[in-house]
Amino acid sequence: MVPGVVYTHPEVASVGKTEEQVKATGVAYRVGKFPFMANSRAKAIDDAEGIVKILAEKETDKILGVHIMSPNAGELIHEAVLALQYGASSEDIARTCHAHPTMSEAVKEAAMAVYDKPIHI
Repeated sequence: MVPGVVYTHPEVASVGKTEEQVKATGVAYRVGKFPFMANSRAKAIDDAEGIVKILAEKETDKILGVHIMSPNAGELIHEAVLALQYGASSEDIARTCHAHPTMSEAVKEAAMAVYDKPIHI
């Protein structure tokens, strides 16, 4: 797994399949999204532009792709790379303790949103 990062402001980072690629395969999938405007750290540093989007196979919950647009997206994508490399599910990320308040909590919240259970929205 090789992540892609575009160093703009906000940064854009992704790994795995895009939603269009997943649709083309015909696999049933779920989408979890979490906006940084609901992330405590992003609000504290007054830089809350962006979103995390996770695509997971509906039947198995295996993560198919992760896309992040935010300040420091290039720093946040590594958790997703590890998850895809080892076949993790969105539940695996959702159940992983993340320090608070951190930008990485948005990845956890997006994983929770795959099943409509984010904490802060």
